[in-house]
Amino acid sequence: MGDDTALARAAISRLEFFRSERPEDLAITRLGGLTNTVFKVDCNGESYVLRVPGQGTSDYIDRRVEAVAVREAARVGVSPAVVVADPVSGLMVTEHTRAAPMSTKLFRSVPGAARRTGETLRRLHTSGAKFDFRFDLFGMIDEYVRVLADHPGQLPPGLTDMLERAEDWQHVLSAHPVPLTACHCDLLPENILDTGSRMWLVDWEYSGMGDPLWDLGDAAVECGFSAKEEQEMLAGYFGGEPKPSERGRIVIYKVLCDLLWTLWGLIQDANKNTADDFGAYANRRFERCKAIVADRGFDAHVAAVRQG
Repeated sequence: MGDDTALARAAISRLEFFRSERPEDLAITRLGGLTNTVFKVDCNGESYVLRVPGQGTSDYIDRRVEAVAVREAARVGVSPAVVVADPVSGLMVTEHTRAAPMSTKLFRSVPGAARRTGETLRRLHTSGAKFDFRFDLFGMIDEYVRVLADHPGQLPPGLTDMLERAEDWQHVLSAHPVPLTACHCDLLPENILDTGSRMWLVDWEYSGMGDPLWDLGDAAVECGFSAKEEQEMLAGYFGGEPKPSERGRIVIYKVLCDLLWTLWGLIQDANKNTADDFGAYANRRFERCKAIVADRGFDAHVAAVRQG
């Protein structure tokens, strides 16, 4: 914890916002973070969240693009107000909310949480917010496949066939394009904060302009929604039942979400990343991906999108 506090104080010393505060007047609490480190900073009766970017994250995160996104998200009311978003250092300070990060368990126990998720995504997608990045799902898949080609190794049975099928789904989706909107694109439950009456979305590192229904499929997978919770989210988003083609796009994106992170996990495993058992992670993802495709209703969902 001492090292964490030193990291926070070093970051604070670089920010004009806290420059007038005496170090002894700042109360610093570690909140969490995986690739980045996040702190709560209390001063003069106000509370803020300080995000210190992880070492090496600038290699794959464009902090200028992120700064635009987080300010736009705050402007349209789906993310806490931004105090500092430094596009050079990556340091970020936002207002602290009393909202709690979600989890799969909380989504199953907190009344209305799944519905509020849908309502919040609807607010984002219809806000007119503009991000300076295009979320290119299939470009990411192609890039991960290229990277894996440089790391010969055992691939999960059926992966090559699934990638071929993904090409067909790409054609089906692109044949009926939808207007691009501002999307979060990384809806892990810990990136969704809930007050019990409204939700905030945080961590906009991977956000971009994209198909809004990707966010719904992504949230359903990453938050571990049951069929009931997914239906509640869709009701909150659509205000009723989605059209068959809309439901079909969401189901396809659920498959592609797991396929994307299967490939990512295989790359981590090939690179001998010891932070987790990434081989097992990739296998879990791919098994769920295959299960959705094997469901007897899946082909009907693809047909609905094909028909438009």
